[in-house]
Amino acid sequence: MARAGSVGAAPDTTDAPDATAQVLARAAVNAMEAVGGYAAGVYLRSPTTGLLLMAVFAGLPLQLFRPWWRMQVNRPFPVAEAYRSGQAVHLPDAESAMSRFPQLMAGLPFTFASLYEPVSAGTERFGVLVVLREATPGIAVGTADRERLRRTAEVLASDLTALAAAGARVLWEGDPVGVPAPPPEAGAEGARKAADRLAQAVLSLDREGRIGYVNTAAEELLGLDGPRLQGRLLWEALPWLGHPAYEDHFRAGFMSGEPVHFPARRGRHAPGQWLSVDLYPAADGVTLTLGTSAKPVYAPESRARRNADADMDAGADVGVDGDGDAGADADASAYAALDASADEASSLYRPVALAIALTEAVTARQVSAVVTEELLPAFGGRQLAIYLLDERHMYLAWETGFPQGFLNRFDGVSLDVRLPGVETLTTGRPLFFESMQHLAAAYPGIPLDADVGARAFLPLIASGRPVGSCILGFDAPRGFSPEERTVLTALAGLIAQALARARRYDSEVELARGLQSALLPHRLPVREHVDTVGRYLPGSLGMDVGGDWYDVVETGTGLLALVIGDVQGHGVAAAATMGQLRSAVRAFALSGSTPEQVVSGTNRLLIDLDPGQFASCCYMLLDPATGSLMAARAGHPQPLLRHPDGRTEVLDLAGGVVLGIDPEASYPVTELRLTTGSVLALYTDGLVENPGLDIDVGVERLRKALQAARPSPLTETADRLIGEAGNSADRPDDIALLLASRTGGDS
Repeated sequence: MARAGSVGAAPDTTDAPDATAQVLARAAVNAMEAVGGYAAGVYLRSPTTGLLLMAVFAGLPLQLFRPWWRMQVNRPFPVAEAYRSGQAVHLPDAESAMSRFPQLMAGLPFTFASLYEPVSAGTERFGVLVVLREATPGIAVGTADRERLRRTAEVLASDLTALAAAGARVLWEGDPVGVPAPPPEAGAEGARKAADRLAQAVLSLDREGRIGYVNTAAEELLGLDGPRLQGRLLWEALPWLGHPAYEDHFRAGFMSGEPVHFPARRGRHAPGQWLSVDLYPAADGVTLTLGTSAKPVYAPESRARRNADADMDAGADVGVDGDGDAGADADASAYAALDASADEASSLYRPVALAIALTEAVTARQVSAVVTEELLPAFGGRQLAIYLLDERHMYLAWETGFPQGFLNRFDGVSLDVRLPGVETLTTGRPLFFESMQHLAAAYPGIPLDADVGARAFLPLIASGRPVGSCILGFDAPRGFSPEERTVLTALAGLIAQALARARRYDSEVELARGLQSALLPHRLPVREHVDTVGRYLPGSLGMDVGGDWYDVVETGTGLLALVIGDVQGHGVAAAATMGQLRSAVRAFALSGSTPEQVVSGTNRLLIDLDPGQFASCCYMLLDPATGSLMAARAGHPQPLLRHPDGRTEVLDLAGGVVLGIDPEASYPVTELRLTTGSVLALYTDGLVENPGLDIDVGVERLRKALQAARPSPLTETADRLIGEAGNSADRPDDIALLLASRTGGDS
């Protein structure tokens, strides 16, 4: 099993003896060299379903990318997209990345290119190979680079397959391993002497952030000998530069290649020790200079005093008991307040990412999941609960991190009950409690889930309408600066808007689902010599109820009509159109119309009912006694036929354009014979379409699955064909499947 190394650890035989780590490290370096990148890494599946973990990373300081060590496969990031689709993602510049993956650029707003190649062997998906390199604005990634990266991923997949066959686990657990940078070149003694003559402090870093050279002025400024610094990570040797507030500056320098300048405070207990920090990056490393003339954008003492005063005022407004000696301790807490605001700056990208992600969340569950994944990490929270208002009662809609069952006692509480989660909504004011003792004092007798921690209660109000409340929990006592309170309150408004939109969506989905269920056949007719089985599966992404339908109609002439269709679009309108078309087809079939007449008549009806609406359809008229079959097709996928000997083929039925386009369209009829023991499969495109793949690939997969299935019972065959799609968490379209098997009669 792959084991994690410490941050910045090298996967050599001492620090990471695991064979998987060695293979991944080699692949990352090879990929970086193959396409001229300056950094590369590999994400692997983890034991947690749906979670990818960064396993190795080379070329850049590992700790700067901690927010991206974990990646949910359903998130709108290129790593997840490459893994889900099985297709490479190439982003040559910031513009292409912003248009396709805005959340990536919200966290890394720099000029760089990135390439993502899925690592898979057959149906086995291992993970994703990632390379970062300099941007090529307006110029796509070349064919040669694409092919080199693909071949590198194939070699990695082959190596991982061999490791798995040998009994090694190719799942990753824990933190990633850093691949060491090549040792710096020796020599250049003259340059070193020249740098030592400078009055400015100069340090040389490799692309991992390890210190290679320290001039005399830097030794004197820092009070440390060069040998004590050389070979160490900058942030370990100088911990004050590892403050989260400075991470974005370092990311900008290492990734964009442009000089970066910022002020930094030297040490927690060194008042007034501000230094100017300058980064000058290049392909082989970064030169860092330190100066003593830096001036922060605000004076620490006055800022702290303002924070302390604001905290006292906020306590009077929102139920927070300010400490009586807060004013007296303002000077002592100046730098703690500065640290708090710096933490905000370092995690600012997460609220931005949250705002972007909320625009993409559709259902209330998706909104809650986004808040969990983006808001909690931004502020160091561990618990989250979302309550929604319904008829003057608050109902628990989502929770994470709380003891199991603890919140059940608050589910369904009335707005008349005095609880912080209720009062924050009824008053419209957020409530912040810096400790559990403050919470208990403000609400005597309230049950607490912990003795230590802090809580924030946020009102969820959208366009002046109350939606619910959001509870954020923290494991340790903490203050809430005015900036944090402002950001959290603003984000609560965005969450409320997203939840209000999601509730409207959920209502429409429920209506569409009920309509769809009412219009689909509840049972299929039972006829001698023929078995029929139908299945319908709604989509799992977006508007998950569409216009797919199937039907089996007993005509007055003893024949059996087999029908499948797909109305364009999703939601109530698509379901309603589907119902009208199904009724029309049944009426035409019962009147004894030929297949060509049924499809043509339905086409003209759709044009009259809803100009601009389209639908595909396949209509078959079967004689159960003889197996004679006549079929007409309107832009629908070709059916499959499994012969009694197991051979399965894609039929080649003549057809016309989809319904709803041309009132004069003709639909030729194809005649064939269904022999005893054969199975006919009609389906909609949701069963064979996958994002990024040609539909023919999906049809071939379905053909092989039908060929491998047992011919009876037919219900098991239907469940097997639709089962794989049903397990997909990101299925964008709904699915209809109709199977017909000839069990007897004339051969």
